[in-house]
Amino acid sequence: MTIMDFIVRDIQLAEKGKNLIKWAEDHMPVLMEIRRRFFEEKPLKGIRIGACLHVTKETAALIKTLKLGGASIALAASNPLSTQDEVAAALASEGISVYALRGESREEYYKFIEMVLKTEPMITIDDGADLVTLLHQGKGNLNKVIGGTEETTTGVFRLKALAERGLLKYPIIAVNNAETKWDFDNVYGTGQSTIDGILRATNVLIAGKRFVIAGYGHCGRGIAMRAKGMGARVIVTEVDPFKALKAVMDGFDVMQMKEAAKYGDIFVTATGNKNVIRKEHFELMKDGAILANAGHFNVEIDVKGLEEIKSFKREIRENVEEYVLKDGKKLYLIAEGRLVNLAAAEGHPSEVMDMSFANQALCVEYLKNNAGKLKSIVYDVPREIDEMVAKLKLKTMGIKIDELTEEQLNYIKSWWEGT
Repeated sequence: MTIMDFIVRDIQLAEKGKNLIKWAEDHMPVLMEIRRRFFEEKPLKGIRIGACLHVTKETAALIKTLKLGGASIALAASNPLSTQDEVAAALASEGISVYALRGESREEYYKFIEMVLKTEPMITIDDGADLVTLLHQGKGNLNKVIGGTEETTTGVFRLKALAERGLLKYPIIAVNNAETKWDFDNVYGTGQSTIDGILRATNVLIAGKRFVIAGYGHCGRGIAMRAKGMGARVIVTEVDPFKALKAVMDGFDVMQMKEAAKYGDIFVTATGNKNVIRKEHFELMKDGAILANAGHFNVEIDVKGLEEIKSFKREIRENVEEYVLKDGKKLYLIAEGRLVNLAAAEGHPSEVMDMSFANQALCVEYLKNNAGKLKSIVYDVPREIDEMVAKLKLKTMGIKIDELTEEQLNYIKSWWEGT
């Protein structure tokens, strides 16, 4: 292996990274069970994988599983601030082509993804669809690709837009849409890790604060649950009438952002859209309001608009910038408006990523086994894979559930039995 096989902050961090990865593996029993089978059967032998994921200890557990299954892998980061440099070093020391630096520039970010594409992957694993987008813009060899997976809601939105225009050139499985992903990773993972990121960055008291959450999808719902559990008075803003109704029925105040801006102490965006909190909202906020983003890209908080109305800014704590507006009011932006749970904390707990990455591993195997049989559209995770992951997770937790009797099976399949 030459020095150009990887670009990491410091290869000497590898030992520390290996310990972090071991911690994750010890808390990811479903993925480890899949790894044991992959090691024995080598179902991915001869497959080149190009991945653009958050370079965390949990991701490393997935990458090592795919490698033990026979694949060769190149990995870049899916966010400039989410890389754990120790983990990147550990992967590089084990022969993985990893190109990731915490705090990498925008230019480096795209350069590293292009380096992954130069390996001519046959299967792509993406988180946010930047890798797939560059591939479709001519930055790699599309003819070599047999399929891909997408990890997050934002990426699925982008890929479906590509598919609807007839431009998607190979099948993608939306891992994000698995029940064992979005009902767990998105809800419980995002809920806990978002609060974790805010607390690590600010160490403020959550109890008693007015906590404004923009978006009440799976991620927003998880954040609301956790904020409420810590004593916050939660306000939700929405554009979807059904989600707004859910938030009301779940006991939260729902209002427009222009009203919520006047009351909020802490604001978190979780919509997947851009400029959700804008200049007109900043101007209405209280002195000392805290701004954080839980969406994939750093576009949900209009940082450019915040820059335009500031008098000056400074980094007052690690991952916290203090913006002093022209009227003297102070607003605090966490992690430059980037993904707060990964930029200011460690991301989702290993136990919940266990299911998401089990889905990833099994979907990669499914794509290899069904090469040439799938249309160039966005697919949901096959039901049998989703159910297998749920059953394996329950098994590792020591939980048994009932099964339908023959009589019950016949009853729910019939139409003639009544009261």
